[in-house]
Amino acid sequence: MIVDLHNHTPLCNHAEGSIDEYINAAIQKGTKIFGFSDHAPMDFDPEYRMEFKDMQEYEKNVRLAQEHYKDKITILLGYEVDYLKGHMDKRVLNAAVDYLIGSVHFIDGWGFDNPEFIGRYESEDIDEIWQKYFDTIEAMAKSGLFDIVGHLDLIKVFKFMPNKDIKIIAKNALLAIKKADMVLEINVAGYRKPVAEAYPSKELLEEAFKLDIPITFSSDAHKPEQVGLCNDEVIQLAREIGYTKCAYFQNRERKFLEL
Repeated sequence: MIVDLHNHTPLCNHAEGSIDEYINAAIQKGTKIFGFSDHAPMDFDPEYRMEFKDMQEYEKNVRLAQEHYKDKITILLGYEVDYLKGHMDKRVLNAAVDYLIGSVHFIDGWGFDNPEFIGRYESEDIDEIWQKYFDTIEAMAKSGLFDIVGHLDLIKVFKFMPNKDIKIIAKNALLAIKKADMVLEINVAGYRKPVAEAYPSKELLEEAFKLDIPITFSSDAHKPEQVGLCNDEVIQLAREIGYTKCAYFQNRERKFLEL
């Protein structure tokens, strides 16, 4: 990936490998701009995110790497923030970072993408789940807090697909993303999951392109060996749809690189 903005560190409690290992993997893949956006702390689901006391260490280590590798690759600093009303913290939202990714991992407190809680799908209406998810994405976009939409259709992770037209379910969310002038990531983590495709799907990416919503790319790596996986597939996907450039951020200012 020429740009790869969504990657994690062990501080989130469910990733492996050092910052140097991730960066060296990115260099080997030919990445020009590589970003860390670890799971930001909040007072909810602490097992899968860093603690507030870790923020200073995280930011310091990424900034040190930024300087150390500046002649080889551009390193950026961000956070992936769960959009959860009443739980988002100003220490994160006002942090001096390059960008913030807004993600939805919970529906009414249910961690729907966590294999530990997959059984709940059996007792839920699948169309209702999908609509609640995209309603939350819409609210996240309308909040105006974030630069990038994380894995737009993460709700498909276990391949429980809706009966309704996905484009209709996601329509208002995409319109809100456009109005908020956010960037949509093409996230390859889906290739490593049961759904076995990128987030978002080609059909939703086509809808985003019609709305002129910019894109960026993400490995969403939790291990160094996941950096840059499926690079060729997502670049080809973006080009087939018509995208010719991808976005990145420095100090919350959006910039572009040609594909």
